[in-house]
Amino acid sequence: MAAQIQPKPQTRTPVLLNKIEASQDVVNTAVIIPKEDGVISVSEDRTIRIWLKRDSGQYWPSVYHTMPDSCSCMSFNPETRRLSMGMENGTISEFILSEDYNKMTPAQTYQAHQGRVTVVLFVLEMEWVLSTGQDKNFTWHCSESGTQLGLYRTTAWVSGLQFDVETRHAFVGDYSGQVTILKLELDSCSLVTTFKGHTGNVTALCWDPVQRVLFSGSSDHSIIMWDIGGRKGTAIELQGHNEKVQGLCYAPHSRQLISCSSDGGIVIWNMDVTRQETPEWLDSDSCQKCEQPFFWNFKQMWDSKKIGLRQHHCRKCGQAVCGKCSAKRSTIPLMGFEFEVRVCDSCHESITDEDRAPTATFHDSKHSIVYMHYEPTTGWLLTSGADKVVKLWDMTPVVS
Repeated sequence: MAAQIQPKPQTRTPVLLNKIEASQDVVNTAVIIPKEDGVISVSEDRTIRIWLKRDSGQYWPSVYHTMPDSCSCMSFNPETRRLSMGMENGTISEFILSEDYNKMTPAQTYQAHQGRVTVVLFVLEMEWVLSTGQDKNFTWHCSESGTQLGLYRTTAWVSGLQFDVETRHAFVGDYSGQVTILKLELDSCSLVTTFKGHTGNVTALCWDPVQRVLFSGSSDHSIIMWDIGGRKGTAIELQGHNEKVQGLCYAPHSRQLISCSSDGGIVIWNMDVTRQETPEWLDSDSCQKCEQPFFWNFKQMWDSKKIGLRQHHCRKCGQAVCGKCSAKRSTIPLMGFEFEVRVCDSCHESITDEDRAPTATFHDSKHSIVYMHYEPTTGWLLTSGADKVVKLWDMTPVVS
């Protein structure tokens, strides 16, 4: 049911430890159980499964529970062994798992949403259950009484949710590409701010409460690091994926960000470097290098008797340039460009080999990732794929 993989020694890549391949449909969420050699998975096939590693080296389900509808998302709290699970029908069901992970007991049910639950998050310190749904509602419930404490209507359905216990700020990312910060109280909430940097929908959020930065991933293939604690509006872009970002995890001990995308790519970003903001793109009616008119500048085209050119932008300085003045390409890792991008001739000359030194490593999971979970106590990473397979990776060769 689960094939064991023999790792290759002395490789600076993630080591594939195991595959779990028994689900009948896509596993929407799965987590590694800390201090146990086990995995909890919830799937579109309506099942909750707790997988424990046997002496044979394979993972077998110690619990196999079928729900009345598809399981869309999950939150697991290891301290209380509380499993909060969102479903297609808008319900959130909670269970308490036994100490040996061989039994689960129903604890609470919330009629939270009118449509599919997209994210659920249990906050032990507040005894709150936060959730979002395709009905565009963000709600929070008391986990003790089961009563709804508050509701906030979002502009689009939410696909990312994080919470900061110290400030009671909820970070809500939605399909319009916007991130909303809400201040939650026991029975109300207030809007703190909204910001938007992605051209596609927000697909993942990750909050680092120590550095007080928020990472957002998007279907536009990019990641943005928002410096919330600095209060200066600093936003750092990271461009290292060829498809939509599906998951973000932060390793605080090594200050590394782990990201994954739907094409199976896993990227490890070194965040312990001084990064630079990408410049705003400048507006101009003519090339800011050779002064040739752009194609909409009819007056200058007529006066100079020249054909208008297409406008481009240098990714390093932001100037509006023509194709001839920006024919060269370069990586600019400290600005987040791990792939080669367009730069003007003068900027290309100023970029040194040291400036081109990579700040990220790239790896292939060999399956289309839909969800990712990192367990810092073991250095293990879990990826769940569209191929219905869950893979377990040892990340210590690359995250350390």
